[in-house]
Amino acid sequence: MRAHELREAIAAALYHLRSYQLPRACTRYGLPPGDTDEAHASKKWYVLRRIEEWEIPQLLTLAVRILEDHPDEALQQLVNRAGARGVSGDFKNLIFAADGPKPELVLRDAVNNVIEIVKHAEHCLIYDRPLPTDGLSWADLVRWWCETQSMPPGDELVYPARLLFKRLARSLASEPERRFFRAYHELHGLHDMDRVPALIPQVYLHYDPYTQRSRLDRPGPLSRQRMDFLMLLPLDQRIVIEIDGKQHYSDDTGQAQPRLYAKMVAEDRRLRLAGYEVYRFGGYELCQEQGSADEVVASFFGDLFGRHRIDPAAKPA
Repeated sequence: MRAHELREAIAAALYHLRSYQLPRACTRYGLPPGDTDEAHASKKWYVLRRIEEWEIPQLLTLAVRILEDHPDEALQQLVNRAGARGVSGDFKNLIFAADGPKPELVLRDAVNNVIEIVKHAEHCLIYDRPLPTDGLSWADLVRWWCETQSMPPGDELVYPARLLFKRLARSLASEPERRFFRAYHELHGLHDMDRVPALIPQVYLHYDPYTQRSRLDRPGPLSRQRMDFLMLLPLDQRIVIEIDGKQHYSDDTGQAQPRLYAKMVAEDRRLRLAGYEVYRFGGYELCQEQGSADEVVASFFGDLFGRHRIDPAAKPA
């Protein structure tokens, strides 16, 4: 698929709008403003002029937003061809970055799937806003943090971003995790906030109210209750990053445990089949000298962003 195909299909999907409606609709989708006279001269070219420099990632995000309001078979087929498929289901909330005891949850409303934290809520963060169509950026998370802390963000996010970084870092359980998190934010945490995804630590994926002790050491029905890191990208694409220490494949004595390894890879398969991308790092590769760990992280995110066509240096559309 070529970018010009998407541009043409986007213009066609909006063509049914009246010329006086088109400028306002385009502005709502983030396109540069214009006037009714220009739209009246040619509705097609009104749209095309505004997206002629856009590339496929931006166009796909725009296409998905338009399809939510204006179903169009031709545009939908192009989005499907692009493989713009992420995790199915509606985003509800994130429970993450616990820096104390495990939160205790109840299902407050089983009809509407309303979850409430009844104990230890003060030790975790909860993001419960609608997920932006273009994913959750670091700037989005910082602005949310400012509001929860009654801290007016203004135009300058550097100071609150540093505060949020410190709060998130407190939830990390190991030195390799801390190095990974620090390296990402040294690369993108202060200068590219609007253009890079938030790296969200210690995200609860499952919740099991019972402890291992109360189960008499028998395995529970849910494994891997937390993900080390999660990124929410455009088009419902979700990236899971795991930092593996010895506990992932050996017991307390250092003896290899095939059962632990098998459990881990089985959960990876389940996540991938659900639409997540899963990437693993061995803790060892992040425990070398700091410069080497930084290079590993920079190389990985360079490749990941290239795969998903995320350009931290690009100007926002």
